[in-house]
Amino acid sequence: MKILGKLGEYLRRGLYLAIYGLFAAMPMDAASAFGSWLARAIGPRTRVHYHARHNLTRAFPDKSAAEIDAILDQMWDNLGRVFGEFPHIGQVDVYHDPRIEVIGREHIDRLRENHRPSIILSAHFGNWELAGFGVIQRGPFAPIGFVYRAANDLAAEWMLQFGRGRLQAELIPKGAPGARRIIEILRAKGLVIMLPDQKMNNGIAVPFFGRPAMTAPALAQLALKFGCDIVPCRMERKTGTSFRMIFEPPIPLPHSGNRQADVLALMTTINRRMEDWIRERPGQWLWVHRRWPD
Repeated sequence: MKILGKLGEYLRRGLYLAIYGLFAAMPMDAASAFGSWLARAIGPRTRVHYHARHNLTRAFPDKSAAEIDAILDQMWDNLGRVFGEFPHIGQVDVYHDPRIEVIGREHIDRLRENHRPSIILSAHFGNWELAGFGVIQRGPFAPIGFVYRAANDLAAEWMLQFGRGRLQAELIPKGAPGARRIIEILRAKGLVIMLPDQKMNNGIAVPFFGRPAMTAPALAQLALKFGCDIVPCRMERKTGTSFRMIFEPPIPLPHSGNRQADVLALMTTINRRMEDWIRERPGQWLWVHRRWPD
């Protein structure tokens, strides 16, 4: 059985590599458009489409069925484009590409100049992969880590690692070993990119769209421990392969004297900030994730 499992993994690797190669062979604009078409054709026929609809109807109870359908279509369009653009993002010069408007770059420049332990707050929103490249290209930051959730499928994880090979940052999977490495980076006054918008079963309950959501508290715990600057960043899609990258002013750290209360307060602020992004452009968030308990 182990041999069959390993064979299946290698076959999936070959399939993923073929799809990656197909997108890579196209110009970025064409790959993005083809990815959109593919995801909009296949996505609504998958089981996760039901999860996305379920999440949307609970997050936006006042929206009509037609409005929910429109958001779902936008979600699949964006997700397909992220996949299509994935092989190309390492070649994009975020700060000189005419397709990308950058707002608030002074906030990330200040992180580099201050040489303090820093955290970039982002989310699975717009093209989050390109956002990571945009942060790193504004460096140099040394050291720098990109925290991510490892894929359950080993072949998919291999493909993600392959595609992120040009990312000039250390890839840090979530978990105990990753947490130790993040601490080392922050102690060295480095920068860490974190996307805390996914569910963590053993996290803490924090409001998100008006409902408790199990949330990883690590970002707040680390920021309070090391006195980090937290700069929110998102790469929102304007249309097609046209983007707007936005850096926001640092989020103030609470100092009530009660560490547990401060962690909850800071994660509440962080969830509210991400919720604001999503409410503004709901079709650009990853609604397929099981963010809330049933």
